[in-house]
Amino acid sequence: MNRAGTNAGAEPLAEDVLNYRELDTLANRHRDDFSQALPFPHVVLDDFLPGEFAREVAREFDQASDGWDHYRHYNEDKTALTHLDGMPPRTRALVDALISRPFVEFVQRLTGLDELLADPELDGAGLHKVPRGGFLNVHADFLSHTQHHDWSRQINLLLYFNEDWQPKWNGDLEFWDSTLEHCVTKIPPLFNRCVLFHTTAHSFHGHPAPLACPESVERKSIALYYFRQEASAQPLTSTDYRSLPGSSLRERLLVAADRTALRLYSFIRRHTKLSDGIISRFLKRL
Repeated sequence: MNRAGTNAGAEPLAEDVLNYRELDTLANRHRDDFSQALPFPHVVLDDFLPGEFAREVAREFDQASDGWDHYRHYNEDKTALTHLDGMPPRTRALVDALISRPFVEFVQRLTGLDELLADPELDGAGLHKVPRGGFLNVHADFLSHTQHHDWSRQINLLLYFNEDWQPKWNGDLEFWDSTLEHCVTKIPPLFNRCVLFHTTAHSFHGHPAPLACPESVERKSIALYYFRQEASAQPLTSTDYRSLPGSSLRERLLVAADRTALRLYSFIRRHTKLSDGIISRFLKRL
């Protein structure tokens, strides 16, 4: 889907961000790939953005210095920027395009799921950076929106901005089967690669191996989630981290304890107006 880049220094135009004329072609070409993929429906789309625009967004990760929240606990080590207002111009333009109605309609055609909703509040989404030694243990995502209680989460979109990423650095996105006995597929987080997958209670994924990249390198991605409005309030769920085969008893107990803390985190987010930063600082003390 790669095309010519943007005009340097100018405000991004819609056509600089996404080639809307190609979205129908992409949806038709990859609909079967999505529905037939194992261990759960997903698709990998390379060269997703115009190349120069993608490089500009990658550079902006370092320019967005304010508003990052740190998520450092037993099951993950990363930083996240979850507020549109704190994003630099090209990154903001990209997120605006990915939550626009035309793009949501593309996601619907690709996945076969109807009545999807984008989330401008970026509940749990946004920009993610993982440093050397960082990781994200295997998990299934939370399935309900913390503010819109009748929204159910349906689709994850991950878009990577890692130029010259080396296999020896780890960081592959892993998809595991529903029994958590086997890693079925690994997807390297390559530059300008977009991954979409169906979010369910059994869509177990993560990148559990600590990153071995140089200190000057971070694993950069944008995560966005698409929801559907249901007829009634959805049960409160939190991120469901799991132990993997070969884990020690100590590791299993720590994963379970951290999972319990995250349930508390989800409860606080749903029933209070505290920010992610305040809650995460509180949970660190646990």
